[in-house]
Amino acid sequence: MAAAGTLFLVPAPLDFGCPVPTPLQQVMPAGTLEVAARLGHWIAENARTTRAYLKRVGEIVPLAQPLQALAITELPRDVHKKGDHSGGFDARPLLGPALQGHDIGLVSEAGMPAVADPGSSVVRAAHQLGIRVVPLVGPVSLLLALAASGLNGQSFAFVGYLPQQPGPRTQRIRELEALALRTGQTQLFIETPYRNTALWQSLLDTLRGDTRLGVAAGLTLPDAHVAMRTAGQWKREAGAPPADTPAVFLIGG
Repeated sequence: MAAAGTLFLVPAPLDFGCPVPTPLQQVMPAGTLEVAARLGHWIAENARTTRAYLKRVGEIVPLAQPLQALAITELPRDVHKKGDHSGGFDARPLLGPALQGHDIGLVSEAGMPAVADPGSSVVRAAHQLGIRVVPLVGPVSLLLALAASGLNGQSFAFVGYLPQQPGPRTQRIRELEALALRTGQTQLFIETPYRNTALWQSLLDTLRGDTRLGVAAGLTLPDAHVAMRTAGQWKREAGAPPADTPAVFLIGG
């Protein structure tokens, strides 16, 4: 019986959906690109965008197999759209190639898979099956935003997406603000770019004037923007994040 393969967690650049991509050499270590180039089996959010990413990889490190020959298995649509962090999806069948001795890459459309993106079910399944899990180095927007914010990097929480409806969203903002001010724990969250403006206005309408509010948009891109102000200062200044660029929002005391 062949020894089991390894599950590699392969980061992707943060320029997904952006008109001007960032050169991979600027954001991805050579070692990560070399591993990605040799893998023939993948688990991904989207096969088409994964091939587009690997085409960029192949322009730097030749791929071991043609793009058309790669075996790319997509996560189910429910997992892709709603996430799999709650443990309801059994991903063990997706790891059959690893049990046959093949290494597998897990990739999302941007950043580190299984962190603010689907993939945790695949990692859980790998541990259940005794498959080695190796995370590779690459950009993680949450940590980049936290490091650049000046907020507490010793105690922080990522809380995902806030509610879309105004009432529940306002309530959630108040809860996160109270937690940040009471404990000193930085609160991080994200939003679909086209809803950035609505979320930003809710933050300004809800937060206390002295609560610190940060936004990090377009990280690793040429026009990346990171800024930190009190909510009161933001109300006096123009600074809403762009409505077409991924952003990370931070609240702290």
